[in-house]
Amino acid sequence: MEKKKVFLEAAELFDLPADLVAGLPHVEVLGSGYFYMEHHRGILSYSGEEIDVNGEAMIVRVYGQGLELTSMTGDALRIRGNISRVEWVK
Repeated sequence: MEKKKVFLEAAELFDLPADLVAGLPHVEVLGSGYFYMEHHRGILSYSGEEIDVNGEAMIVRVYGQGLELTSMTGDALRIRGNISRVEWVK
C-alpha cells in the first residue's frame, strides 16, 4: 500500500491523473443508462438489480433495473441499464 501512496503523491505533484499513475479504478457514469469502469479486479456478484465490482481496495456497487454487463476485458467493463445509484463500499 505504501507504493500506491508514493504514486498518488507523484501524480499530485506533477498534476497527473491519479487513476493512471497508481492503477486506481476509473469510473464513468453517462446519464442513468451507462456505467464504465477501468482497472477492475472482476465481478463479485451479478443480477439485474445489483452488480458488485471488485475495485481492489473497495467494492463498487451499481444499483438499478435491467442491468446488463455488455462487455468486460481484463481491465475494463461496461454496464447498461436503468442505473439508480452507485456506491463505494470499503
